[in-house]
Amino acid sequence: MELRARGWWLLCVAAALVACARGDPASKSRSCSEVRQIYGAKGFSLSDVPQAEISGEHLRICPQGYTCCTSQMEENLANRSRTELETALRDSSRALQATLATQLHSIDGHFQSLLNDSERSLQEAFPDAFGELYAQNARAFRDLYAELRLYYRGANLHLEETLAEFWARLLERLFRQLHPQLLLPEDYLDCLGKQAEALRPFGEAPRELRLRATRAFVAARSFVQGLGVASEVVRKVAQVPLGPECSRAVMKLVYCAHCLGVPGARPCPGYCRNVLKGCLANQADLDAEWRNLLDSMVLITDKFWGPSGAENVIGSVHLWLAEAISALQDNRDTLTAKVIQGCGNPRVNPQGPGPEEKRRGGKLALQEKPPTGTLEKLVSEAKAQLRDMQDFWISLPGTLCSEKMAMSSASDDRCWNGMAKGRYLPEVMGDGLANQINNPEVEVDITKPDMTIRQQIMQLKIMTNRLRGAYGGNDVDFQDASDDGSGSGSGGGCPDDICGRRVSKTRSSSRTPLTHALPGLSEQEGQKTSAASCPQPQALLLLLLVPVFAAARPRWR
Repeated sequence: MELRARGWWLLCVAAALVACARGDPASKSRSCSEVRQIYGAKGFSLSDVPQAEISGEHLRICPQGYTCCTSQMEENLANRSRTELETALRDSSRALQATLATQLHSIDGHFQSLLNDSERSLQEAFPDAFGELYAQNARAFRDLYAELRLYYRGANLHLEETLAEFWARLLERLFRQLHPQLLLPEDYLDCLGKQAEALRPFGEAPRELRLRATRAFVAARSFVQGLGVASEVVRKVAQVPLGPECSRAVMKLVYCAHCLGVPGARPCPGYCRNVLKGCLANQADLDAEWRNLLDSMVLITDKFWGPSGAENVIGSVHLWLAEAISALQDNRDTLTAKVIQGCGNPRVNPQGPGPEEKRRGGKLALQEKPPTGTLEKLVSEAKAQLRDMQDFWISLPGTLCSEKMAMSSASDDRCWNGMAKGRYLPEVMGDGLANQINNPEVEVDITKPDMTIRQQIMQLKIMTNRLRGAYGGNDVDFQDASDDGSGSGSGGGCPDDICGRRVSKTRSSSRTPLTHALPGLSEQEGQKTSAASCPQPQALLLLLLVPVFAAARPRWR
């Protein structure tokens, strides 16, 4: 009797297991009814959904047990799962882009306002202080500020040459004004120019401005360019489509539980991470160079402070200009005597006016404006945000699993492991393409990296190279950056007459290409720009760089 009871008990257990595996009519109806609600809520036709579970031999992605999904449902849900992941990726990217864009707008606006305030101070003080010496050369000062803006905004100017040319032309014009009674032909002015370095007609101001401005401007512009490059990299990577193997794995992760009648089962944590680590393997390879870029950007902000820092120098250009003209006025007689000694006695113009009398207005009193603290606050906020976004690429799978994939809080018998409700046993893969060779959820070909992402890795390397050069006070041209970021490359072999890579001070008319201009910013100087291009072999590796713009450089004598 006891044996018979035990036999019936075993028979009941076996029957229960069969019923659980195949489902009795009541359970089928209940499971598919819930699936119908979810499927309809996503905007699909309810006519696709069977009333009860059916055999799943037709399924191509989900396990082929009894199912609530037809082939059409599986296809629709697969497309929907891919779209949802792509949307989630774009949303994450847009949030990061918005942060970078806000930083760029704020800090770039502050630097430009410093330069604008300096020019405004010059225009307000110089007419009364220097009279005709300024009035007849006002355009020269406007042109200098215009070129400083172009340089800051990414024009391929050589700043030291630009400043040297400004001082040389200004000396010629002011010397003529101070001696209107003399005939000064071109060869005499050329002699004056050759003597200028030894004579130092403007005192120490040109040298001080050159040393400080070069370091300050290159630090400021490389930082805001870094923000623009980082934002552009994020934008382009967000456009990389998901591969077919990823799409299959995401469908299995998100919706196959619905098809098997367990829509309430949430993905196991390890399972979700393996799927997204496989899908985003190429994106994770951005991590090293992304960190290098952000570290370099944080480091370059050290160059914003102090007497030679970007904030002080950019806002004080007019002070060096005032000091220079004052020095020329004070040393006028001594300078004239030395010029005559070195270049000979010029002829007197019998019909010319007499020599200009010395102005007796005294020294120009211009006060250096103390920092307002605005830049310090902006940079402090930016540095904190840059540090927070350092692990963006490698943390993306975990972030999406937690925020977008309704991942289970623990790996236990109640989570979805891709086949059924139950514990997920495979180990979680590492980050990056090479670590996906044994990914159990996504078949990844580690020999075929995504070329768009490889190009963006190159852009990060190039920008990091510029920032490191800027930290040392050097302006490393994008086109001179070698692939390994060492800065020892010699460019792409594009001739100067085609690319206009250097602006020669001996040319009477030239075009200034914006080879690495700030993304999304327009010229405010009213100069017309036109697109130009350079057919370099590295063109595909420089897709990030904004189009090359040409801006006319004024030349005056």
